[in-house]
Amino acid sequence: MEVTTTTTTTVEGMFSTLPDEILGSIVSFLPKESALETSLISKRWRQLWNQVLVAHGSLHDIPGVLAKFLANFEEHDPLKHPRMLQFHYDHQQEQEQEQDSVLMATIATNSKLLLDFSASDDINLKELETHYELQLIMPQQQYNMAYQQVPSSPSSTFLVKTLYLKSVRVLTSVVVSSIVSNLEHLESLVISDCSGLKSLFIESESKLRKLTILDCLHLKYLHLRTSKLKSFTYRGLLPRIWVWPESHFNLTHAKLDFRLGPISSDFRPEDFDESLLTIKNSQVLTLCQWTFEALIWPSISPSSGSFIFYKLKELYWIGSHKDENSINALVSFLKLCPALEQLSFAFDPKSYSYWGSRTKFSCLKQETKYKELQHLKLIKLMGFPIRAEEVSVAKRLVGLVVMKGKVPKIELSDGSYLGN
Repeated sequence: MEVTTTTTTTVEGMFSTLPDEILGSIVSFLPKESALETSLISKRWRQLWNQVLVAHGSLHDIPGVLAKFLANFEEHDPLKHPRMLQFHYDHQQEQEQEQDSVLMATIATNSKLLLDFSASDDINLKELETHYELQLIMPQQQYNMAYQQVPSSPSSTFLVKTLYLKSVRVLTSVVVSSIVSNLEHLESLVISDCSGLKSLFIESESKLRKLTILDCLHLKYLHLRTSKLKSFTYRGLLPRIWVWPESHFNLTHAKLDFRLGPISSDFRPEDFDESLLTIKNSQVLTLCQWTFEALIWPSISPSSGSFIFYKLKELYWIGSHKDENSINALVSFLKLCPALEQLSFAFDPKSYSYWGSRTKFSCLKQETKYKELQHLKLIKLMGFPIRAEEVSVAKRLVGLVVMKGKVPKIELSDGSYLGN
């Protein structure tokens, strides 16, 4: 142990005498994953990775400044230029504003870019309360659109494949639309915490494969023209979702966390029909109990067996209550999933509850075509405060399973396994 400590200290001492340029050159020879891990070596290495480029200008300068920032970054030599940009900008129509707004742009490994406008949250309360629309239209793959404000650097190897947009507001929405329209290699898009965002239109017929929308609690309308999308994650109030008929996509992963309920009280089952078609062939699905009760069940014909989730292997079910009717709803859905291998049942008493069909679900278990699950290997129960109720639910679910005498593993909320 003493030899190892001495050797490590000697190596750290040797590196501490080298200039930043040499350390950056050393990092350039490492694989991407290993390069980032050098930030854990010491405070000196962390400072290398956390250097910030500070710039000032107006709102309309953002696309050009960001284009130059990306063009100067070299993916194979990530420490040659800062990978963090702090851009202070003012709004020309708001001369009385005492403090500039701030954009934090960060380049991460694997071609990721984060644009965070949240540093401006406490500056303009009026902006936070204003509802707005956001259009994100991505260029076709064969169309090589470049930033017009600043030409791309021939030495730059960085291409944005994953974009994180956080806290976009009404005054920055047009600028963000302009930026996205230039990202022809974008494969993954994450939008979060956009207060005031009321309508979102996303179009990508080329490369977009993954879309995540988190906590945009004013979003009422979501328009998607994304034929290649394979993964969709949504957390928040359920908006009205339109999918263009010519752009229906088959999701393999769908996380529909609508536990806050619908955005509107007049939401009807037919308003969810297009979304239902997009998740039919999912292999991994997150679904709230109320969404099944209120929007899916009224739209399908369970007795005929015409609507089946044939490919579904993993289900994450969010339940809002523990009575018999609640379990019947889950049982009814499970009988539409003959290939299911893993079930996670999360009990959340704060989740939205649908009471419109409470009297109907007592007999649903007799109506579905599939009576048994033959491939279910694992059942995970989470959030149950009373163990006796949890065990009762587990036994009810096990009764649906036929695996040639084998019983699936059952993990309880405390991490223990039933029967151990």
